Amino acid sequence: MHEPRTNRNPGGRVSDRKGSTWLLCPACREMLYGRRFARAAKVCPHCGHHAPLTAPERLALLLDENSMRLLDFPIDDADPLAFVDSAPYPDRLRKARQHTGLDEAVVCARGTIGDCPVIVAVMDFRFLGGSLGSAVGEAITRAAETSLRERTPLLLVTASGGARMQEGVLSLMQMVKTSQALGQLDEAGILTVTLVTDPTFGGVAASFATLADVIIAEPGARLGFAGPRVIEQTIRQSLPPGLQTAEFLLEHGIVDAIRPREQLRPTLARILAVATRRARESTAEPGPALRTNPADLPETHPWDNVRTARTLGRPTTVDYLNLITHDFVELHGDRRKSDCKAIVGGLAYLDDIPVIVIGTQKGRTAAELTERNYGMPTPAGYRKAARLMRLAAKLGLPLVTLVDTAGAYPGVEAEMDGQAVAIAENLRLMSSLPVPSVAVITGEGGSGGALALAVTDRVLMCANGMYSVITPEGCAAILWKDAAAAPTAAAALRVDARSLLTQGVVDGVIPEPDGGAHTDHGFAAAALREALTSTIRELMPLDATNLVPRRHARFRRFGVPAPDLLDQEIAERESA
Repeated sequence: MHEPRTNRNPGGRVSDRKGSTWLLCPACREMLYGRRFARAAKVCPHCGHHAPLTAPERLALLLDENSMRLLDFPIDDADPLAFVDSAPYPDRLRKARQHTGLDEAVVCARGTIGDCPVIVAVMDFRFLGGSLGSAVGEAITRAAETSLRERTPLLLVTASGGARMQEGVLSLMQMVKTSQALGQLDEAGILTVTLVTDPTFGGVAASFATLADVIIAEPGARLGFAGPRVIEQTIRQSLPPGLQTAEFLLEHGIVDAIRPREQLRPTLARILAVATRRARESTAEPGPALRTNPADLPETHPWDNVRTARTLGRPTTVDYLNLITHDFVELHGDRRKSDCKAIVGGLAYLDDIPVIVIGTQKGRTAAELTERNYGMPTPAGYRKAARLMRLAAKLGLPLVTLVDTAGAYPGVEAEMDGQAVAIAENLRLMSSLPVPSVAVITGEGGSGGALALAVTDRVLMCANGMYSVITPEGCAAILWKDAAAAPTAAAALRVDARSLLTQGVVDGVIPEPDGGAHTDHGFAAAALREALTSTIRELMPLDATNLVPRRHARFRRFGVPAPDLLDQEIAERESA
């Protein structure tokens, strides 16, 4: 017996003689055994389709066992417009409550995820399409206020068709109320996370759902301001296939990650642990010591550094993250238009220190080099980096940047998208970050594209790295009128670690194995980890009132003939 085809959620239930239920997957049309489907959190084992969950099912999926405590917020049954369409609004509310067993379209609770406390608000699409009315807006706001009062992260699970029309413009006001509540959590430095489920549209998408620090989506979940039917009826346009899906939104920089249901709780647990600076045991062995005296470094020709820094086998940012960090959760996108793959960043533990880490990523194979834009960030990459820097400032986490780029991407699209502005804004932002920050030139440090990630309290450099205002080839072509004079230009520019340490441009040099970091990734990673952890621990006791003036002074002195007199002038100005 074949069930009729339908686009609805799994239905068409068929019971066998033992009373077991079979369902039809709406995506792939395969028959599903009901009990097995429920045990799989309603994910089709054939095609991975994620069927809707109720709010109680969602809470059970996400929160640690026996940790949930419902938050009993009062529900107002007001009918401000005495609204009637095919039925009076109070009748619709009554039927929704009978159908769902819920008081409203959101359920709020406190609990733990991976033993980390969290306040959670879960929307249920079964209740009038998860629409945002006064009661829902009030519940979301009160959940945020509870999070603020208890200084506990807030998790929002969204499922909504938009604002509740039966309440008129009052439903619109809930967008402002909930947005203000998340703004207060931003000011207080409290983490907010959104889990986007299908569908999330309208007033919910255009307010609290997209204001969180981290936005995770389930596979295939749709999010947008106007739903397909509204767009078609309003301006007679049909959406291209997949336009508002999680996969499209990840590629275009709107969501941070897509996670199937089985990975949601562990992912959230890692995010909560790092963001709340939960203690972690240190197990790392000490690595080679950082070099801070130029006399301890061998004299090499700068062109040798250039060639070694560009060696394809050197550890990339992703290699280092795999070797020196734990529980890394990559965050994607600039929340505006795209996700530049030349920039990688997210939350992680560096030894026992929770940090935000950002780095340029070149890749190795031809395909990866192309995908990563050869490590040259676009404006979207710098905007993504800036978003993560602001998150570090909000959560009070140290910032680590790993730089290996020939420079910012110089293409036409980058110029049209404001490449110069994106770099300039990063320079200003990094100068005033209230948290400890360390940058490492791991390979190439090319021009302003590198500097946009290197305005930090300490700037370190791997022994065979290079850092320059322009590539030696570019300098040779302009000034020597011959690109073949690149070795001469490299020597004149003094791009090598020893010269840069002597000039004070870098504060320390990280040892590399004989022959370069590409010969022994383990040695290179141990040296980097030791340099970073020791430097961050040195900076962590300092607060913003110490960090920011010192950082300003560090960069203020470059190019001054008498830096000691400048230091004295700055100190006198600060004391006054």
